[in-house]
Amino acid sequence: MKPDLFTSPDYYNLDDLLNDEHKMVREATRSWVKKELSPIIEDAAQKSEFPKVLLKGLAEIGAFGPYIPEEYGGAGLDQISYGIMMQEIERGDSGIRSTASVQSSLVMYPIYAYGSEKQKKKYLPKLASGELIGCFGLTEPDFGSNPSGMLSNFKDEGNHYLLNGAKLWISNAPFADIAIVWAKNEEGRIHGLIVERGMEGFSTPETHNKWSLRASATGELIFNNVKIPKENLLPNKNGLGAPLGCLDSARYGIAWGAIGAAMDCYDTALRYAKERIQFGKPIAVKQLQQKKLAEMITEITKAQLLAWRLGSLRNEGKATSAQISMAKRNNVEMALKIAREARQVLGAMGITGEYSIMRHMMNLESVVTYEGTHDIHLLITGLDITGHSAF
Repeated sequence: MKPDLFTSPDYYNLDDLLNDEHKMVREATRSWVKKELSPIIEDAAQKSEFPKVLLKGLAEIGAFGPYIPEEYGGAGLDQISYGIMMQEIERGDSGIRSTASVQSSLVMYPIYAYGSEKQKKKYLPKLASGELIGCFGLTEPDFGSNPSGMLSNFKDEGNHYLLNGAKLWISNAPFADIAIVWAKNEEGRIHGLIVERGMEGFSTPETHNKWSLRASATGELIFNNVKIPKENLLPNKNGLGAPLGCLDSARYGIAWGAIGAAMDCYDTALRYAKERIQFGKPIAVKQLQQKKLAEMITEITKAQLLAWRLGSLRNEGKATSAQISMAKRNNVEMALKIAREARQVLGAMGITGEYSIMRHMMNLESVVTYEGTHDIHLLITGLDITGHSAF
């Protein structure tokens, strides 16, 4: 087992923009990643197993609902702290960051923002502590980029709702205790429902044979005449804007998280280039290798500034959905390109599990698609600047 020697790049002294709390959050999360995540993640990815042993630690470092108020079990941190956490966790693995961001932004956030006081007190403290794990059901087999076309529906049966339909590509689904499910009522209006494991007619088959996010559990949500208590309807927001508001928070976390994956690839490539001897010298003295590394640190620095500014806007309540889309799209594309370039620096060694680069590369192929595809986020920017929708 190789030691985790990661050193975080900070070419533009971004530490000067962070307060003491931000730095404490970063160091605590980074220390946990080095001690608990890094030693086991390669083996978990090779075996295609989600390491459930990490759930307790994620809860202990506050990665579940870090910006949820303390009265509901959260850490009450700001948006930059949340972003930093996601960056450090994804530096370890995108799949583990997915588990944390789904729990925070797609399960705890909608309960906090759209739920009743009774729902908040019932679910949020247990989700923050990791006693309950959740998932988010929006994407369907035939409706991904077009969620408004969803077929999942529920009917009012007097004492309860009757839910039918299916969701696909759902992180955490195979072991989640609750699911935040978006479905249409009889008038075609989209609402959120809290579906609990054990409800008759509710099943969560696992998705196998993935080349990406292999250390993350992915599955389906299937609803066959599931009786949902009426108190499980999220009462305070409906329509497509409700789930999209959750996705704004998750996409923001991804914009930070992707930087972590990029930094890990860059740091690995830089260290390797200094140590690998060819033609009697370290390959770091060669112009083409320096070009790769210089371009990597430049793009990482630009992404860091973009994420920090977006976090500041989020703290002020001024960030728009379109701004979040830009950051998610740019930073994931940046990370994917850096992973590919870093792999080349390592040559054949880059494809082995001895190094993290190939795992990051495969993971990022999912991150570039989920929670809004690369192309859709581009068109969101296009709509924002032209006023004309291309989709």
